[in-house]
Amino acid sequence: MGLYLILMGVQGAGKGEQAKFIESTYGIPQVSTGDLFRAMKTRTDELAQRIQQIMAAGNLIDDDTTNEVVRERLSQPDAANGVILDGYPRTPAQADWLENYLNSRGEKVGAVLLFEIDLYTAFKRAFGRVKSSKTGETFNIYSNAGGIKSYTWEESPDKRFPPRLVAIAADGEELARRPDDASADAIIKRIDTFLKTTQPLIDHYKRKGLLKVIPAERSIEEVSAEVKRIIDAVK
Repeated sequence: MGLYLILMGVQGAGKGEQAKFIESTYGIPQVSTGDLFRAMKTRTDELAQRIQQIMAAGNLIDDDTTNEVVRERLSQPDAANGVILDGYPRTPAQADWLENYLNSRGEKVGAVLLFEIDLYTAFKRAFGRVKSSKTGETFNIYSNAGGIKSYTWEESPDKRFPPRLVAIAADGEELARRPDDASADAIIKRIDTFLKTTQPLIDHYKRKGLLKVIPAERSIEEVSAEVKRIIDAVK
């Protein structure tokens, strides 16, 4: 049987780091519905055009269409031995579809990893993170500033925008910041959306005995060790 994992956690909980760890340790790909939808912008087939129309209208992708995109991705050769699902399922209906689809292939979800973190800590992890465009290494002005030589808040000349974070690496590179991390309001809205939409799924997978809660405020290495312990037990 393959290894099918679902990652859940508020932005800033460290899902990305742990997904990379799982990929390298167990050889299964990370599947993000956000990435799949963005990839549809460069495709011209019927499914892609349907999604482009939905997104252009500013509407949410419905469950049936989302499931179709996931089905297509899971049928690809690199997903034959399992996947790490990130951002999916988002609703109990999607969770039911996934269970039925995997059952039809003689597979099942092995575990749902919920990375639990204090919401203030999650906010700081998102708001303070910067990344090297050269190496891909990520730093944080609040919690992981070892590779940051200096940082400052640069005022907008006409005061129309909030101050901009300017962080400089030890080699002089100006570190990049994700646009959606620059707005405190946007981060708070993402946290609120997570709390609103995720609780039904948490309850769903808890009832099925699949939910594994991992305290995510520890070091990356400590969290990875806990992730490995859980996955090895599942395998």
